[in-house]
Amino acid sequence: MSKGKLQKFAEMETFSNVFQYPYSVIDNTPFAMKGHWRGEYFHNDNPIVLELGCGKGEYTVGLAKLFPDVNFIGVDIKGARIYTGAKQALEEGLKNVAFLRTNIEVIDRFFDRDEVQEIWLTFSDPQMKNPRKRLSSTYFMERYRRFLSDGGVIHVKTDSNFLFTYTTYMVERNHLPVLFRTEDLYHTEGFDAQTLTILSIQTYYEAQWIERGLNIRYLKFRLPHEGVLEEPDIEIPLDDYRSYKRPKRSGLETSK
Repeated sequence: MSKGKLQKFAEMETFSNVFQYPYSVIDNTPFAMKGHWRGEYFHNDNPIVLELGCGKGEYTVGLAKLFPDVNFIGVDIKGARIYTGAKQALEEGLKNVAFLRTNIEVIDRFFDRDEVQEIWLTFSDPQMKNPRKRLSSTYFMERYRRFLSDGGVIHVKTDSNFLFTYTTYMVERNHLPVLFRTEDLYHTEGFDAQTLTILSIQTYYEAQWIERGLNIRYLKFRLPHEGVLEEPDIEIPLDDYRSYKRPKRSGLETSK
């Protein structure tokens, strides 16, 4: 591990807005603030919005600035990334921001029933080989149901045609109410001013995708508590890359 990362980790241990509970910790130490985020950390009754896979926290911090009466929590396992957003939030005195360093596979251990109102999935890894790891899969939707309010909103913003197509089929198969869908976010008309401002927040990686000429896709839907969720059974063309400037490794052309 580089000296810079070690310094960031050491400094982050002092940040009042960061909670670090990777697998090795949460398995042995239950999260005492589960169900009490508003009272014990935010000290208000405002809605809670999660950004899962928040990276450097650009979206978490950007949304917090736009909506001071909403609480935002960025979640990621990469501490060196979280450091950037957490430090900015502290320096700018943003009291409606927190960061949780943990594995998203255990996200339901940190929030109680109906504690969260919205979830953002911004540029998630499409996980083209393994649907159980896709953050928009029914496997994760079932986890989200354990703490998302009934009919809570999920936002998916992505450069990945594979993930966007998969999520669209998942939503359609389970008859989840769609609030908005576009395959080319920045060339779509009809947004109200507030929505346009929200969606114009760009992450570091998003700027790279746009420079590369890729469309940014966006899907917004509700997740009711009732109903059995089923995975879509359809072959979807794979993306021709894994991440920025990294080609895909598989020779396959499609996957479910």
